[in-house]
Amino acid sequence: MEPVVWLGDGIEIVDQTRLPWEEVCLRLSTCQEVAAAINEMRVRGAPVIGIAAAYGIALGARSIEAPDKESFLADLSRMAEMLACTRPTAVNLFKAIDRMLSAAGGGGDAATIKASLVAEAEAIHAEERAATRSISRLGAELIRDGSTIITHCNAGPLATGGYGTALGVIIEAKRQDKAIAVLATETRPLLQGARLTMWELMREGIPVTLITDSMAGHFINRGDVDCALVGADRIAANGDVANKIGTYALAVLARENGVPFYVAAPTSTIDLSLASGDGIPIEQRRPDEVTLIRGMSIAPQGAPAANPAFDVTPHRYVSAIVTDRGILREPYVSTIPRVLSRASTTGG
Repeated sequence: MEPVVWLGDGIEIVDQTRLPWEEVCLRLSTCQEVAAAINEMRVRGAPVIGIAAAYGIALGARSIEAPDKESFLADLSRMAEMLACTRPTAVNLFKAIDRMLSAAGGGGDAATIKASLVAEAEAIHAEERAATRSISRLGAELIRDGSTIITHCNAGPLATGGYGTALGVIIEAKRQDKAIAVLATETRPLLQGARLTMWELMREGIPVTLITDSMAGHFINRGDVDCALVGADRIAANGDVANKIGTYALAVLARENGVPFYVAAPTSTIDLSLASGDGIPIEQRRPDEVTLIRGMSIAPQGAPAANPAFDVTPHRYVSAIVTDRGILREPYVSTIPRVLSRASTTGG
């Protein structure tokens, strides 16, 4: 299922807040609607957020009727800022916005710019799709026949606009006829693991068992897990990884018990501007996402709740980072710039 489809005069997204109960597609026709969908997590996952934002800018440009190019670009900049304010952690969002604004500044009249923005958004989408295919193929090399893999949150096709990152690796390993099984954590508070990862893997016929987040240590300590595999929303230059809240705890449990901890992410998720994970902005979401489940209260009325959407896993806990340009290992401070340099020289 394609999470984002360009329709020419809008995009169609799979509403991820409605899964697995309903498979509902929404048509979005304006930049404002795209921004709201990202903020409300109707479309989510670092790569696909970037894709959706790129199309959002292309849609926004279609609505601009400015008297000159300077006014046109000013209006476009305001739309880009609106998108940038939706979710601060996933770097793909900001890279996509920068690319779209750069494409807009390339020259020509308004009609030419509008056409170039559509082309650039489609290029971003195609690149992410190709990157996840490469990640899936390379990462499957790390999965041994007979392995049980634990994963957290959702990093499948729904989150990436392609084959998936962490789940793409798992799906590719299954297609290579490796006998694998998966433990999927529920991923509180919004249950992306229970709702989305379970849905995607069950559709692929992959043996998968749902566990609560707090059960991970039990199964790892018993020797029931061969490796941990997750996606990422931003990776700093030293290999520190921001991912869904709870990832850091899973990485520590894996290290304590001698289990490899792998991260799968496209090079578009790497942020060389940040020396370490200390500089990664952590999105703080509404407390009611913690105190309510599908509108039903699970806490006393008025109970305060914290809701950081992500945490940062220090690079020392990461056994390898699977990118579309290769599998990286320590020292990440050297291997990450090397792979990005290779990507730029080959046009990727």
